[in-house]
Amino acid sequence: MFTKKPDPVGLDAPKAVPPPQPMNGARPPVLSGAPSASAGIASVIGTDLSVTGNLQSKGEIQIEGQVQGDLNAQRIVVGPNAKITGGIVADEVEVHGTVHGSVRGMRVTLKSSSRVEGDVFHQSLAIEQGAYFEGKSRRSENPKEGSAAAQAAAPKA
Repeated sequence: MFTKKPDPVGLDAPKAVPPPQPMNGARPPVLSGAPSASAGIASVIGTDLSVTGNLQSKGEIQIEGQVQGDLNAQRIVVGPNAKITGGIVADEVEVHGTVHGSVRGMRVTLKSSSRVEGDVFHQSLAIEQGAYFEGKSRRSENPKEGSAAAQAAAPKA
């Protein structure tokens, strides 16, 4: 019923090119190399981006630029050149850069290049040698409770 005519030889007919696929199903690289807590890829604030305002995500946020505001996510990675002025609330927080404000997380890691000026509320805390930390460390069974960012993110009844 239907037949396709062959393309004439010698004519440059456009060929369909498949879209690029990640190799081995791999995600784009993230700073820590750890898998995201969500099924998707991390939301990234690049080095050339400056954000004023609060950020909220159900997944992972990777900060490489500057943020003036509170962050609330499942996992937050603060890159080595990043600067955060505000509170951070997440299940897992990994800091390589600068944070001026409180950090609330179930698992908090301050890497050797980090500079944190503010209180850290945590269930588990790791501080690498060389990290700068000025503030109080408070262990809590649920460190995410009690923060203004967590209360703003909570559904209202």
